[in-house]
Amino acid sequence: MSIANNNGTVLLVMDIQKQMMGYLPDPNPLLNSVDTAVTSARDAGIEVIYMVLSFRNGYPEINPRHKTFSGIMNSGGLFTEEHEGTAVHQAVAPKVGELVLPKRRVSGFAGSDLEMVLKAKNAHHLVISGFATSGIVLNTIREAADKDYQLTILSDACADPVSETHDFLMKKIFPASGEVITTEEWTKSLTK
Repeated sequence: MSIANNNGTVLLVMDIQKQMMGYLPDPNPLLNSVDTAVTSARDAGIEVIYMVLSFRNGYPEINPRHKTFSGIMNSGGLFTEEHEGTAVHQAVAPKVGELVLPKRRVSGFAGSDLEMVLKAKNAHHLVISGFATSGIVLNTIREAADKDYQLTILSDACADPVSETHDFLMKKIFPASGEVITTEEWTKSLTK
């Protein structure tokens, strides 16, 4: 699918993985919003790119000093390429031909091919959805803003285990980097 007809816009679906959804008391509101965003993007001819946290067997990418990931090393295979929890959640599963990019760090750019893929597609506008707001969403937005991408953040298609953190980032931090709107607002903008 070409994004040339969509002014260089790409929808990023980040870390909406089976295992990750277990960190939310009720993942259904997030999954419903992401599903709506994905369906709307597909209907508008906007490319959807999925990102998943995924390590090789034995975790050669994880340094024991990495506070966030070092605990994963003793998890018995959690977030490895073969672990079932690493897959995109079935509620928003990619269609055949849609790109799923593994990443080895928190940001969507760090330890992945995202930047190369976006450049190859002449993408300049990223629509952001993901889990967790204080993790991949925050880190990807900050890096994307520094790389001069136009950003639209779908507030209800992002979630965090701490709702207060999610709200603070959406209201106080993210507006400095991009437009923060709901999935419904974004969907309506696609039909104008």
